[in-house]
Amino acid sequence: MSNRLSRIYTRGGDKGQTGLADGSRVAKYHPRIEALGDVDELNSLLGCVLSTREADDTTALLRRIQNDLFDLGGELAVNTPEYVVIVADTIDWLEQELEQINASLPPLEEFILPGGKPDAAQLHLARTVCRRAERRLVELAEAETVNPQAVAYLNRLSDLLFVLARSLNRAQGEADILWQPRKPG
Repeated sequence: MSNRLSRIYTRGGDKGQTGLADGSRVAKYHPRIEALGDVDELNSLLGCVLSTREADDTTALLRRIQNDLFDLGGELAVNTPEYVVIVADTIDWLEQELEQINASLPPLEEFILPGGKPDAAQLHLARTVCRRAERRLVELAEAETVNPQAVAYLNRLSDLLFVLARSLNRAQGEADILWQPRKPG
């Protein structure tokens, strides 16, 4: 990284604006920054999951996803339609992982509640943050150019986090927690 971040603080954001990679400045509540913040929060949640796990296939999968999320953050920060890192192959890879993990799980017959073992519960939380990031990106896309593959990536990632949470629970002997709906009336 060779002094790429030689100063951590710049004072540039003290008045409620932040800089994008192209040098432009936007309000800290701009939809692009909101989306970027949600992607960053998701990445941090995955780091929390990883902090509790020993190295295995799941940790390798989550590390790759963390790198993808950093790439997505880069796309959002650059703010030019020509800079695209999340591509169809990235989504294809996610779908393959999703199908492989889901194939080892029993079919869902009812909605399940988030929870179970700590790492699985954190993945359920990460899934909800992923959905929020996706909503923010869709909102941004209504006003500005956004890579449509990035939206698809977040959509697929939330599904993968759901099945991964189920898989981790199952591997640790924890059954799905089924929703018990109340009867109307």
